[in-house]
Amino acid sequence: MRAGFVTKEVLNGLRRNITLTIAVVITVAISLSLLGVGLLANSQVRVMKDYWYDKIEVSIFLCGQLSDSPTCSGGPVTVEQRAQIESDLKTLPIVANVYYESQAEAFARFKERFKGTALVDNVTADQLPESYRVKLKDPKQFAIVQSAFSGRPGIDSVQDQRTILDKFFKLLGVLRDGALAIGLISVVTAALLISNTLRIAAFNRRRETGVMRLVGASNFSIQLPFLLEGLISAIIGWGIATGILAALKSLVDARVAPLLTFTNFFGWADVWNASLLLLLTGLVVSAFASFLTLRKYLKV
Repeated sequence: MRAGFVTKEVLNGLRRNITLTIAVVITVAISLSLLGVGLLANSQVRVMKDYWYDKIEVSIFLCGQLSDSPTCSGGPVTVEQRAQIESDLKTLPIVANVYYESQAEAFARFKERFKGTALVDNVTADQLPESYRVKLKDPKQFAIVQSAFSGRPGIDSVQDQRTILDKFFKLLGVLRDGALAIGLISVVTAALLISNTLRIAAFNRRRETGVMRLVGASNFSIQLPFLLEGLISAIIGWGIATGILAALKSLVDARVAPLLTFTNFFGWADVWNASLLLLLTGLVVSAFASFLTLRKYLKV
């Protein structure tokens, strides 16, 4: 089949069904954009996990004057107990770094965090416990530290900051999964619209296809122009969706990132990876919908 003839048929088909073609392009653009937002949300959760899990620490609070746990029944931690705890921490192979925080340092940090509130005037340095802040090579190995130091004399409690972050990331995961689900539903909607558009185009051009049957044209020759119409619409919609994702990334960099400096955000590489996946999704969905529709309505 000559390329010039195929090109002419595709352009004629797009022009004859210009309203439906525009509707398909817009639907594909919106559906792929929603799916792309879900993919970028997934990238954002991953980036935030890498950022925050790299910073979380295990806090080991030592017995103080106000401690009431059974391990503190002997009173505040002694110098010998403190030295032994620090030595044991530093010998653990999973520990990357150990930082000791005295009561004075804890009080200074407390005043900075609650500056301007009544709490600062009602708390003294001797009411805050000493602690060790432990950075692990792998934050998931908290259980090893907990089993080794919980219940030891001189230690009031062992806390893992990861438990707080896990709740936050579970919430983000729900939002991410919701965005992906909406995107996938939209892609299915776009596939149905592509199928209906091609069905109408096949009906409107039944006389031309009938002539092609009479002159012995193959199934592939008859179906190719229709198939290309669907693919071209999908590619145009993908281009618009990529532009929307790029605009979203620029907005995040310009407006959101300067305000939320406590975390990192997804990068341009994530945008381009999502765009590539959207292109593959658009082409596959369009080709699949076109193949099923044309197989039914353009049988030779």
